[in-house]
Amino acid sequence: MTVEAPLEAARRTGLVPSGEPLVVMLSGGADSTCLLDVALRLGARVRALHVDHGLRPDSAEDARHCGQLCERLGVPLTVERARLPGSGNVQAEAREARYALAERLGAELGADHAAAHTLSDQAETVVYRLATSPGPRALLGMAPRRGRLVRPLLEVPGSATRAWCRDRGLSWREDPSNADPRFARARVRAEVMPVLHDLSPAAERTIARTARLLREEAEVLEAAAVEALGGPGVAAVSAAELGAQPRALRRLALRRLAA
Repeated sequence: MTVEAPLEAARRTGLVPSGEPLVVMLSGGADSTCLLDVALRLGARVRALHVDHGLRPDSAEDARHCGQLCERLGVPLTVERARLPGSGNVQAEAREARYALAERLGAELGADHAAAHTLSDQAETVVYRLATSPGPRALLGMAPRRGRLVRPLLEVPGSATRAWCRDRGLSWREDPSNADPRFARARVRAEVMPVLHDLSPAAERTIARTARLLREEAEVLEAAAVEALGGPGVAAVSAAELGAQPRALRRLALRRLAA
């Protein structure tokens, strides 16, 4: 894998079209720093968004770092401060707040908003969901596009984004929570993934590729379930018509009817 891998992967996705506006969710870490630079290289009209949740004493340093980075790259930066209700999963609340702010800014600009999830994040997500979420959808991982949210770096590992930043002379910030064992995802990253890597050095890529293949097949099945119901927007179907379908399609069709 060459140092240009993030650029080549993002270009293949078609999720960063030249000349179009794009909100890049910028934490200041290596992944989002790489995405910001890649989006610029691909000719997108980039607006960076940094969200300060105030969860750490030095969170203001992250915002300052992002400001310096964006000034260097000539990118306009929006900094939002979002305080969390603190009523549940802190990381989930922070993620939802970031996405909501990115979606709002994107709507103002008529732009997609891009998250810097990598192949490494994809593999960790699948392993975590497999252990905690019942049902086959846990295996599908994160989609490259969900509405106006895009993930252009899902085909490159985290090591590639760090290599890109080093090659381009771009510094980044490390988030201590990524290694905090109080958080389940951090334990998957620090404890589970190294064991899987010992079993097979290609484990990370294999897991992510399997998720992509399953997601593609699930999309075909979902389309078939819609057809079995007689088309989108149909609220009822006869038992005889539904009973004539394969069991998997019946299950998917019933799930859609119940939604």
